[in-house]
Amino acid sequence: MKLNPMNLYNLLPKTNCRLCDAKTCMAFATKLALGDVSPDDCPPLLESGFEKNLEKVREMVAPLQDAAETGITLDEDKCTGCGNCVVVCPVDVAAEPSTGFGKAARSESTVFRVENGISKIINLELCRRFPPDRLNCLVCEQYCCTDAIKIW
Repeated sequence: MKLNPMNLYNLLPKTNCRLCDAKTCMAFATKLALGDVSPDDCPPLLESGFEKNLEKVREMVAPLQDAAETGITLDEDKCTGCGNCVVVCPVDVAAEPSTGFGKAARSESTVFRVENGISKIINLELCRRFPPDRLNCLVCEQYCCTDAIKIW
């Protein structure tokens, strides 16, 4: 199941109690999906009767612990080095327009680069998903033909 705020919200107590820093449970669910808060930050979710929901929420957000601030993970064991991530990344193409035509990225101004036959994330801070902008860019995941790139 893809991590999104609505899936998380459906497991929350939906009390809008404001015992956490969010104004609503939906706002809390959004913060959970971004990795800004933990399930333990919701006091009603920790109460008796919500054990199964708490366990499910923890299970759903667990991949965020291994993901970068952008929510991106790259499994080098699955990567074939095809370079699709380099070619489709808007940041890479803006920094080095020739990458859009399949030329190798050479500068440090790109997010992705293929090195020794495997894609690498070389400058994550340039990713459009990186805070504070956190744009919902998904192109690297969508064009990864081996599912090596996942966005949580």
